[in-house]
Amino acid sequence: MSRTGTRTSQRPGSSGPRIMLVTHSYWPEHSPPQRRWTNFVAEFVGAGWAVDVVTPVAHFPEGRRSLARRQAGEPFRAQRGEYGERILRVPYLRHDGHSRLSRFIDQMFSAAMSVPVALLRHRPDVVLVTAPSLPTLGAGFVLAKLRGAPLVVEMRDAWPDLARDARLVEGSVKGVAERVVEFIQHRANLVVTVTEGFAATLRARGVQHVVTVSNGVDLDSLPHLQPPPLERSTFEALYLGNHGESQRLESLIRASALVGDSMHLRFVGHGTQRPKLMELARELQAPVTFYPSLQGEDVIERYAAADTCIVSLRDDWKSFETTVPSKTYEVLAIGRHVTAVVLGEAERIVRESGAGDVVPSQPEAIAALWRELAVDRGRLIGNGAGRQWVKEHADYGRLSVQYLDHLAALLNTGRGRRRFFRTEGNRMGPGRTAAE
Repeated sequence: MSRTGTRTSQRPGSSGPRIMLVTHSYWPEHSPPQRRWTNFVAEFVGAGWAVDVVTPVAHFPEGRRSLARRQAGEPFRAQRGEYGERILRVPYLRHDGHSRLSRFIDQMFSAAMSVPVALLRHRPDVVLVTAPSLPTLGAGFVLAKLRGAPLVVEMRDAWPDLARDARLVEGSVKGVAERVVEFIQHRANLVVTVTEGFAATLRARGVQHVVTVSNGVDLDSLPHLQPPPLERSTFEALYLGNHGESQRLESLIRASALVGDSMHLRFVGHGTQRPKLMELARELQAPVTFYPSLQGEDVIERYAAADTCIVSLRDDWKSFETTVPSKTYEVLAIGRHVTAVVLGEAERIVRESGAGDVVPSQPEAIAALWRELAVDRGRLIGNGAGRQWVKEHADYGRLSVQYLDHLAALLNTGRGRRRFFRTEGNRMGPGRTAAE
């Protein structure tokens, strides 16, 4: 279904600028890069750009193909996307979706295969790679160099800062990984961050061309929900999203156990920590129910049943001071109260929008807030300020215009090509693309 008029105006085979997007996850998967780039691709194609997407056969999050071949795609075969984009599928390694190491090996394999697959397509005017998948970042760098195209690096997480905080790699490997990320960031023709805070961090490190295009939502596709009832015997809290180390969700479970049977906490989603979280909930006899990932109307129904929705990031990783959970924008848009266990830029957004309460990542503090909200349910009724904030700052229709402006500015100057290849010749005149 078309979100805006621009989505239906473009015919396949556009003669406009051609972008090659390299990503480790795309439609029909449901993941952060998929949600972001399905929206952007729709708008880009509608604006006259041709888009090639280089991505593995759909296998997220289970680590294996669970959809029909027609949907998931087949290795080395092109697939037409919903908005006229051309999807180039690369093979993957089947793995345990809960294992960090097996996922990394799978990403290494798919990234390596992305290079020969992408070389079979038309030469792009710009190569854009979306991280934090480090192997995919490397594949994008190699492709841009081989194709002689400007490189745009999109950092959806604060890498390599997050890798240091999470101890994703150790010892000499850690040093190599950090140097590789920083090497590519400094040689990209444009670096796109999703928060202003991380953009400032990169500029302070000497990365010259950095812009911010935040995450967001397709506002037209999300309803503004009616407020929860003023009287209810059980306080309903909802967490919907990734169940990983970054979120420190055990604090929520411990908080719900402190509140007891007067509340119900519901977890929806998947992640590496999910088995441990389920075990903790059983041990504490916490009022928690776990659900698998939901999509579409099922998500809206779960939101509608909640009194408050939780966004959470652990507070002992400095990189999260410049990180905003992508679900924040969705919760703001639907109009539910936000229990925000966040710092830095995410905290600022929640306070600025007036959409909820910010609370420390301590079970006692979270439990105290939920008890207060259960007694004073008038605090759960919003005034539409959160949705208005999203309309002004985080609607994908508006964000896509920003993104296209940045890409057009890159292509209409010779800056990118000269920086990437470290040459001073071949300056391009006004209106010419870097690939001409």
